[in-house]
Amino acid sequence: MIKMKKPLVFGIACAAILAGTLLTDTGAELHAQAKKPVRDTPAVSVMVATVAQQTVPVQIQAIGNVEAYSTVTLKSRVDGQIVAVGFKEGQRIRKGAVLFRIDPRPFETALRQAEANQMRDTAQQEQTRSQERRYQELLQKNFVSKEAYAQIRTNADTAAAVALASKAAVENARLQLDYCTIRAPIDGFVGKIMLQMGNMVKANDTGPLVVINQVQPINVNFAVPEQRLLEIREHMGKNRLPVEALPPNSDRAAAVGTLSFVDNAVDTSTGTIKLKAVFPNKDSALWPGQFVNVSLKLYDQKDALLVPSQAVQTGPKGQYVYVVKPDLTAEVRKVELDRVDGDNAIVAKGLRKGETVVIKGQLRVSPGAKVKIAQPAGAKP
Repeated sequence: MIKMKKPLVFGIACAAILAGTLLTDTGAELHAQAKKPVRDTPAVSVMVATVAQQTVPVQIQAIGNVEAYSTVTLKSRVDGQIVAVGFKEGQRIRKGAVLFRIDPRPFETALRQAEANQMRDTAQQEQTRSQERRYQELLQKNFVSKEAYAQIRTNADTAAAVALASKAAVENARLQLDYCTIRAPIDGFVGKIMLQMGNMVKANDTGPLVVINQVQPINVNFAVPEQRLLEIREHMGKNRLPVEALPPNSDRAAAVGTLSFVDNAVDTSTGTIKLKAVFPNKDSALWPGQFVNVSLKLYDQKDALLVPSQAVQTGPKGQYVYVVKPDLTAEVRKVELDRVDGDNAIVAKGLRKGETVVIKGQLRVSPGAKVKIAQPAGAKP
């Protein structure tokens, strides 16, 4: 029989007692923790919106450029000196208003000379016609030969032709005199004066005297993807399509016009089709050369489901929203969008009218989490 040494026996006994004490303390601690109540996860504060169902317009958005309805470049038709300018730069003018006057004296003199020549030639015509009538009577009595009468008749016809040429010369001289007064051919706004009073002008010179832009009505040019061409042509054949135009950062109401032109070919370099809309522009809110945001309305979509676009999130499996259930827990709902129209998203699948969706605070929400609906700033409780 092997005898153990007393120190070794004493050490083993101490270790056993220490182990038993540790196990007893650990079990007591676990038992105490089990008796403690579990603390609930705090509700996440979110802002929500209700899914609405209403009629919304189907629109095509684009960037457009305003263009004058018509532009007239005024040039002189005669040579001379400008003796008067009847407008100020940038002024609005009416059709027929006198804009420039060119020194008329040389043309008045030419007109008087042409009128004098006409009087002379008219008198000569009357004399030859009278002579022709006398010779015709003599020919009937065989007092003159047919050859002599033919010569007198030729002289009368020649005098009549000369009189007609003189009359035409008078009309031309009067027209040249009228060209000395340059009038506005359209209503519109004048631009910068290129030649001031006192300058000499030449007929049909290279540079214009002034440019007039007609802005009432006015055109807006814009382009849309060629994929929308068939849809545009289909609805354009049924109704006149309304178009809205609004300058960026404008606080005014959008101008309303109608689509007036679809180009006859797609631009192969950009894959777009050029369109044009005409606007009454009675308040002159649109100005030539201005860039505007354009919205072309095709038709009204009835019973569309709308949510604020900020409610829609994008994940690995596509687009989704957080739906707040009646027990104030969050549910992840996959959705399919028809399109995004400004601040609203039109939902094709995944939601029903009247459901509540989270529009702010999604980053702190998880599926099944408790939520607390926060009041927006300034809202009444």
